[in-house]
Amino acid sequence: MSPDPTAVDITSHDTYVEGIPHEVFSQLRTTDPVAWTEEADGGRGFWSLTKYDDVLYASRHTELFSSRFGIRMEDMDAEETEARRTMMEMDSPEHTRLRRIVARPFTPRAVADYEGAVRELAREVLANLDGKNEFDFVKDIARELPMKMLGRLLGLPNEDLDWLVSRGDALIGNSDPDFTDYVVDQSDTSAYRLLPFRSPVSIELFEYAQQALEDRRLKPTPDVLTALLAPTKDGDTLDDPTLKNFFTLMVAAGNDTTRYTMTAGAQVFMEHPEVFAAIPTMDDAQIKLLVDEVLRWASTTMHFRRTVVEDTELRGQQLKKGDKIVLWYVSANFDEDQFPDPTSFVMDRSPNDHVAFGLHSAHLCLGAHLARLELRVMFEEMARAWSSIEAAGTSERFRSNFISGTKKLPVRVTWR
Repeated sequence: MSPDPTAVDITSHDTYVEGIPHEVFSQLRTTDPVAWTEEADGGRGFWSLTKYDDVLYASRHTELFSSRFGIRMEDMDAEETEARRTMMEMDSPEHTRLRRIVARPFTPRAVADYEGAVRELAREVLANLDGKNEFDFVKDIARELPMKMLGRLLGLPNEDLDWLVSRGDALIGNSDPDFTDYVVDQSDTSAYRLLPFRSPVSIELFEYAQQALEDRRLKPTPDVLTALLAPTKDGDTLDDPTLKNFFTLMVAAGNDTTRYTMTAGAQVFMEHPEVFAAIPTMDDAQIKLLVDEVLRWASTTMHFRRTVVEDTELRGQQLKKGDKIVLWYVSANFDEDQFPDPTSFVMDRSPNDHVAFGLHSAHLCLGAHLARLELRVMFEEMARAWSSIEAAGTSERFRSNFISGTKKLPVRVTWR
């Protein structure tokens, strides 16, 4: 019997603690691909887009589906929307202008130059385990590399990194009591409604960012923050509120998504030891295919929301101006019409036009090239250091309807 899509609340953070409800999304794709979805918390509801083609269509047609009213399910009034805006909550031409300025350190050419640093840090992370056979992969590997690389890019002292990443965790993890005391659906966060993620932690990050910017104005250093202070060829610059918002976004989103995707890769290697064993013999093209399949499989960012800006029709449904729509990337990446045998991990899947990172849209993740690099290098270094990896205890998933991830993964490895 096919599952009843209405029997599982896909808006609930608790639903994803048990895993992604792939059967429910599959049934929605088959029977109701543009489905009206009620919100149990009293929200006004939204349209769920679960088919690959529809997610791409909405991503590309920003004249119909806007980001500027928010990218999360929650409703915000005009004051909240304006106060909490980042580049992600913008449409062109504003988005294009800002992206042109901040993208300079994240282009493919710029990121290619980081490989030596990423490999050095990956080896350092592994060496710090001191040959331990059992450890928490998330804490000791997947959290460490993105954190250290973030510090290298931003020119931040090593002693600040753990504190910074814990603050980022509190923002992205605003639905998980393991990461924050201000759980959005379990406590009153109205006092912080004008702050990113409705969290007072944002104030701490803003203050840290302000000091870092002031330091670089007095003494420029060879890092991303200094580069962002420099005007473009056209003389365009960013104001401090925009810079602080961007800093906060980098600390929050720039670490967690790579961490959880890397962890998903480790879980694949445990379930498919033949994949892990093959890594040392892979050429550049093969390792790229493997990383892309991990990205599809993990689908770490499960959705983004858009708002309908003019009445339109999609698959026979009448979408009205002001309606919310949610683009379920986690469903699109498992669409049977796009990916043959989508529930199987195929390490050489090709083509693999997944929608991780918001690919094929104007809002392609700025850190996509860096994340790919970090994943590839760490997988290569893990396979060089270990002959096997297996489970050593019970894993725990992140409580979130937005980010899919495992926050604790005890593993046992055999060192070469």
